[in-house]
Amino acid sequence: MTAANVLTARALLLDMDGTLVNSDAVVERCWRQWAAKHGLDADEVMKVVHGRQGYASMALLLPGRPMEDNHAENREMLAQETADMDGVVPVPGAPEFMASLAEVPHALVTSADVGLSTGRMAAAGLALPAVRVTAESVGASKPDPEGFLKGAAELGFSPADCVVFEDSGAGIAAGRAAGMRVVGVGPRAGEYEPDVRVDDLTQVRVSADAGLVRLTFG
Repeated sequence: MTAANVLTARALLLDMDGTLVNSDAVVERCWRQWAAKHGLDADEVMKVVHGRQGYASMALLLPGRPMEDNHAENREMLAQETADMDGVVPVPGAPEFMASLAEVPHALVTSADVGLSTGRMAAAGLALPAVRVTAESVGASKPDPEGFLKGAAELGFSPADCVVFEDSGAGIAAGRAAGMRVVGVGPRAGEYEPDVRVDDLTQVRVSADAGLVRLTFG
């Protein structure tokens, strides 16, 4: 764990993959297969894909390819990932963390679409928040801040009142660009200097009083 031991907020915005749900096994299977199809180095591909919508990753990895081809192949990728829930599990501490948010304004802000996010949260045994910002809800992928700004607006809070939970460089950059503080979760987060980094959600305690959310780390 790094940085501050306590943050306060009025609302929380939660990424899904790598933050609440460990879907790395599926992501590795699907994207390594995609890399082989296109003759790309799979290890280099894996450095890019976390946190972004598939079409945005493809645009970075295959520069110059028509964007309509990226969108078409992204639809195929989403269908493949949605059909594969083998190895999808909650991040340690996620069930308890989500249970602690019963009285806390919070939203899911994910690069997955409705079908994939619904399937993965169910596979991990986690309830879906009432407010969800998915791939269909935005016009731009993380690291663009649109998703987090939309989540804050739907909850009725200013960006400065929100804390983001994220695991990827693209997601952390999106949270920062939205003017929000960011808690980095897991090993990928450390190199992107979030405000706080935790190994997993067992290191987060949540309490709420009079509309103020207190996050204690450690």
